[in-house]
Amino acid sequence: MLKNKKILITGATGGIGKAIAFLFAKNNAELFLTGRNKNKLDKLKSQILRLYKVKISIYVFDISNYDEIKNAFKNIFLKTKNIDVLINNAGILKDNFIGMISNRDINNLINTNLIGPINFTQLVSKIMAKKNSSIINISSIVGKFGHSGQVLYSSSKSGLLGFTLSAAKELASKGIRVNAIAPGLIKTKMIKNIPHRMYSEILSSIKMNRIGKPIDVANVALFLSSDLSTYVTGQIIGVDGGMII
Repeated sequence: MLKNKKILITGATGGIGKAIAFLFAKNNAELFLTGRNKNKLDKLKSQILRLYKVKISIYVFDISNYDEIKNAFKNIFLKTKNIDVLINNAGILKDNFIGMISNRDINNLINTNLIGPINFTQLVSKIMAKKNSSIINISSIVGKFGHSGQVLYSSSKSGLLGFTLSAAKELASKGIRVNAIAPGLIKTKMIKNIPHRMYSEILSSIKMNRIGKPIDVANVALFLSSDLSTYVTGQIIGVDGGMII
């Protein structure tokens, strides 16, 4: 489904990012994988290449650091003059209640989850194909509906949804589609930071009675990256097992 497409994935070594990378390699994409840890990126590259004969390039940078973003983009541009799909997946989770949120956490989380993707998109969109390119922002269901104890996280993910909707209107005439995926509770390392009481409360709200898997998100990303979604833009697709029903 992705033959000859060049796919750039941020936060590629996380649970969702890794699932996307493997699924996209299976579908013959050329991968540009990014993250903060070179050892993890090298390991992921080796794991993928054991299974699939695809081209993979890796880039190490922190999405919250603008200078690192610019330098990484320069290196990507030296490698290729065209990116077909950008998946803004990198993100962090930090929960706390109002009155207990530190300024350091605010800056770190907003820079990583919102400002970083906006800055990186501004650069990468310049080298995206003018026909059926796709930008996919990995947001969260709490970005739409909020949740107690997640004021900071939900604010960053809600901002990412606003960015998605506006960017979709702005870039449509250039042949670039912009959509967001809003996962619910997905089984990744990130959810280990959720307090047990809150975790149980969220789980009980899922109508399908199970936690989502990273592949559930990856499958939707595959659809939005492929030619099956050439008329889909400005959409927020929930992958939450019926959490909001």
